[in-house]
Amino acid sequence: MDSRSYDNGEDLTIREMRPDDAPEVRVLCGQLGYKRSPEAIRAWIESLGHHGQPQTAFVACMGKEIVGWIEISIERRLQTPPFAFIGGLVVKEGRRGRGIGRRLCVRAEAWSWEREVDTLRLTSRSTRRDAHRFYIRDGYRVIKSSLVFEKTRPR
Repeated sequence: MDSRSYDNGEDLTIREMRPDDAPEVRVLCGQLGYKRSPEAIRAWIESLGHHGQPQTAFVACMGKEIVGWIEISIERRLQTPPFAFIGGLVVKEGRRGRGIGRRLCVRAEAWSWEREVDTLRLTSRSTRRDAHRFYIRDGYRVIKSSLVFEKTRPR
């Protein structure tokens, strides 16, 4: 866990996500445009480490308030060396622009490098221009553009 005081005197702490964080994490998922129930989020958090894939999530807290989260995993693909993948990152509306996202990325980077993975990758929706500027400022570079295809199971 790391902590740093911000200009308004509040300490920012980065720690691993816990099942009891589910209601606040749900609100932040909604700010990304995703709807998940607190029960589904709790189950996801509880499943971390149970599928044989290194994966974790961290939250950023100011006092008792969760103001952001990041989710990261190690991906192993046939066509590339293993890489770490940021599956999601969000900072609470009204708290953005204070370095919270950067601190979450630093924690994700440390987690990745500790596992001796040389590349950290992420995707970002084409409409999230502010996020793109954030990542580029943070040292990430665009390596390709893709379309995402999805097929759902017939019911």
